[in-house]
Amino acid sequence: MAMQLRSFLLGVLLLIGFAFTNSKADIRAPPTHFDTASLNRSSFPEGFIFGVGSGSYQYEGAANEGGRGPSIWDTFTHKYPEKINDSSNGDIAVDQYHRYKEDVGIMKNMGWDAYRFSISWSRLLPNGKLSGGVNKEGIKYYNNLINELLRNGLTPFVTLFHWDLPQTLEDEYGGFLSPHIVNHFQDYAELCYKEFGDRVKHWSTLNEPYTFSNFGYAIGSHAPGRCSTWQQLNCTGGDSSTEPYLVTHHLLLAHAAAVKLYKNKYQASQNGVIGITLVSHWFEPLSEEKENKNAALRALDFMFGWFVEPLTSGDYPQSMRSLVGSRLPKFTKEQSKLLIGSFDFLGLNYYAGYYASDAPQNNSVYASYTTDAGVNLSSERNGVPIGSKGASEWLNVYPQGIQDLLLYTKKKYHNPIIYITENGVDESNDPKLSLAEALNDTHRVDYYNRHLYYVQSAI
Repeated sequence: MAMQLRSFLLGVLLLIGFAFTNSKADIRAPPTHFDTASLNRSSFPEGFIFGVGSGSYQYEGAANEGGRGPSIWDTFTHKYPEKINDSSNGDIAVDQYHRYKEDVGIMKNMGWDAYRFSISWSRLLPNGKLSGGVNKEGIKYYNNLINELLRNGLTPFVTLFHWDLPQTLEDEYGGFLSPHIVNHFQDYAELCYKEFGDRVKHWSTLNEPYTFSNFGYAIGSHAPGRCSTWQQLNCTGGDSSTEPYLVTHHLLLAHAAAVKLYKNKYQASQNGVIGITLVSHWFEPLSEEKENKNAALRALDFMFGWFVEPLTSGDYPQSMRSLVGSRLPKFTKEQSKLLIGSFDFLGLNYYAGYYASDAPQNNSVYASYTTDAGVNLSSERNGVPIGSKGASEWLNVYPQGIQDLLLYTKKKYHNPIIYITENGVDESNDPKLSLAEALNDTHRVDYYNRHLYYVQSAI
C-alpha cells in the first residue's frame, strides 16, 4: 500500500523557462466549471513538458532487498506508525522496484513526456558513505529504470534527496544537524553524476527542504521526528527553536557543494542542468490592513524565501534575520558566494492557499520556527473558505495561487527558469468504490483544469 504522506504525488507538471506576464490586469476570468475540451496540450507553448513523479521511499518498496541500507524513514514509520495516516510504511509501497517496467509502460500509454523520481541514498550507499561501499545492485536498478524510460521516450528528471537519509549518518552524527553531512552529500551526488549523468540531463539536489526541516525538526511529524519536548508531540528529542534553522543551513550548503561539483566537473561533458525543488503555499492577506499584508509577505519569506533568498542574495530574508535573531545561522562570505546563482532552474511545488493575518509575538519562552514569523494562517475569511478541501486537512484548493506564486517568483527573484515539479490534490481512499466509480474523478479533473488554466494565463 502506498503511504498516505503529506507529499504523496498525484501528478507533476514540468514547465520549462517561459516568461510570465507582469501583472494580473490581462488575466482572463477563471472558468466556472471544468471543460477539458477548452484546455489541452495545444493550449501551451512548444517545449512545455507534461509528466508525473514520485519519491523513492513512497514508491520503490523492496526496503530490505537488493543491498539497500535503512533510511530514517524506515526507522520512523516502524517506530511511530501512528504518525502515518494509515499506519503504513514503505517496506513494499507500490513496489516500483519490481514493477518499474509496468509503471513505465503505463506512463507511455498515458502520453507523458517525463518522469521525475528520486534516488534512494541508502540503496546506493547502504552505510551513507563511499568508504562503506557502493551497492552495485542499487546502481543496476537505477540504470535499468533510466534506460527503460529512455527506450519509451520519457525524459528522466532525477532528485538526489527526497528526505530518506541513510540511518547510519543519522546515528553517527545527527545527519543534517551536523556540517559533516555536506561532504558526504557531495560524495553521494558525485557517485550519481558518474553513474547516471551520461543519460540524466535534469538534476535536482533537494526536494522540498522546507518540509524536511519543518516537519522533521519543528513538529516531528516526519522523519527523523524531532521537536521540543514542551510541544508534547512524542518526539525523539530536539529543539524546535534552533534545529529547523540549523538543518536548513546545512541543506543549503550541501546543495551548493553538489552544484559546484557538477558545474565544475560534469556539466560541460554531460550537457545537463541542475537545480533545487522548493515548495510554497500562496498567502492572501486576511484583510487589506497593512499589518495583514505584511504578514502574508512574512509567511512567504519563512516558507519560500528561507531557501530561495540565499540562492539569489546569499543570505536569509531580512524579516527572518529580524525575528529569529541569533538562532538563525550565518553564512561566511565564501558560503554566500557559493550559494548565489547555484541553480540552473527552480523546481516549484504548489498545492494550496491560505489567508494570513498578523500575530504579534508575545516573547514566550517556548520559541519555535512555527511561530517565529508572527503569522496566523486560516482557510476562511468571514466564514467563507478560500477553496474546497483535499483529503489532507492542510490542502486548501486555491488555483489562482499558482499564478500568483509564479509571478511573485519572476518579479522578486530575477525571472528564473521554473519547472512546476509537483501539483495535485489527494482524496481519501474508499475501498468500497468500484474501479469505474474511482475513475470518475471529477474533483481531481477540476483541480488540474483550474491550475493549468492559471499556469497558461501566466505564460
